[in-house]
Order: sequence, then C-alpha cells, then structure tokens
Amino acid sequence: MPRNPHRYDSIDALRGVAIVWMTVFHFCFDLNHAGWLRQNFYTDPFWTWQRTAIVSLFLFCAGLGQAVAVAQRQDWPRFGKRWAQVAGCALLVTAGSVWMFPRSYIYFGVLHGIALMLVIVRLTSGWGRWLWLAGALAIASKFAAADLIASTPSLDFLNGKAWNWVGWISRKPVTEDYVPLLPWLGVMWWGMAAGQWLLVERRAWIARPMPRATAPLAWLGRWSLSWYMLHQPVLIGVLMLIKG
Repeated sequence: MPRNPHRYDSIDALRGVAIVWMTVFHFCFDLNHAGWLRQNFYTDPFWTWQRTAIVSLFLFCAGLGQAVAVAQRQDWPRFGKRWAQVAGCALLVTAGSVWMFPRSYIYFGVLHGIALMLVIVRLTSGWGRWLWLAGALAIASKFAAADLIASTPSLDFLNGKAWNWVGWISRKPVTEDYVPLLPWLGVMWWGMAAGQWLLVERRAWIARPMPRATAPLAWLGRWSLSWYMLHQPVLIGVLMLIKG
C-alpha cells in the first residue's frame, strides 16, 4: 500500500450520512429544548433508537477509517495529531456542556469515547478475524455486566463517574451524552474488521467512483469533526435569535 494517504469517497459519504442524520436529530433536540416541540429525547424509543443508530454509524465509519489508515501505513505521529484534535474537541464539548447543562454536563460523550477507542483499535489492528469476536464480546459484556452489578451491591461503584466510562453499569448516569467504552468499542472493532476485509477481498466496493449527487455527503464526511463542533453552536444561536 502507498504511504500517501488516499481517501475513499464511499466511506466519506457514509460518514456524511451520519452527519446529516445527527444534525437533524440535534435540531429537533434544540427545538424541544427551546419549547417548540414536546418530545422526551431521553426515554422515547423513537429518539433513543435513532441516537443508538447514529452513534453506531459514526463508530463503524471510524473503524473503517482506521482500517484504511493502517493499510496505508499511517505513522504514529500522524495518528497522534488527529487523536489530539479529537481529544481537544472532547474537552471543549465538556466545557460547553458545563455552561449549558451544569447538572448533566458531558464528561464522557461520543468524542471522549472515540478518543479512547481510537487508541485501542489502532493497537489491536493486527487481530484480523478475531476483531469480529472481540466486538461481539465487548457488546455482550455490557448487558451481562448490567445484570451482575444490579444483583451485586459490592459492584455498585462501577456506576460512579470514576468508573462508568467503562460502560459496565446497571443505571444510566445523568448526562447529556454518554458513549462509554463498552459496548461501543465493539462497534468500532467491527468497523475495523469490515474495513480490513473490504480492502483485501472487495476493494472495488469502496474504491469505485461515487455518483456526483453524493459529493456533498463525501465533503461532510471529510470535515466531520469540524461540522460536529460547529453545528450545535450555530443551530442554538439561530434559535436563540429567532426566539428573541
């Protein structure tokens, strides 16, 4: 594989789909927060399942991207530069959420989770087919742990902030965004496994030219972190101006 990085429009466009979906979801959330909708985004399955699907798609695409990066022999300094951007943005999200939601601020949301998962997925990229099994076990462990912790009082410390980033919990913490290591690491592992398989067995599926109509999605996918950081301040600012 060449050392010069090459992007696949198919992967960027798929990430772009997640970006559009997330933006629409957040816009509806903001309308609800402003009092112009009457929805329960925390318990209504219509919204909670959408959130699960959006996060899953983001993390799967992150795994795909890491498969491409490893195949193109991305070095650790380049990886570290991108990782620092993600981690820095995670800290900014925490700071902004403390201002907006002081009682339910984000201390381990999607960017915090991605920052940790990226390191783990990079270090385990050589597991090959075992990534499929590792992903399944990561997802299953979350549900098994929930029952065990609920029935074992001595394990209740895992529900505290010091440990609930792991994801082995029996009750969801009070926070606006929560993407713990487990089960979500399993989704990124599956993305890595799928990417490695595609690059070896079905490269044409991801390398073929995309229809021109998908160009905006691919553009969004290439600038996903910037869009993620900017879209909410813009949406909230516009709604605040309209509301007066």
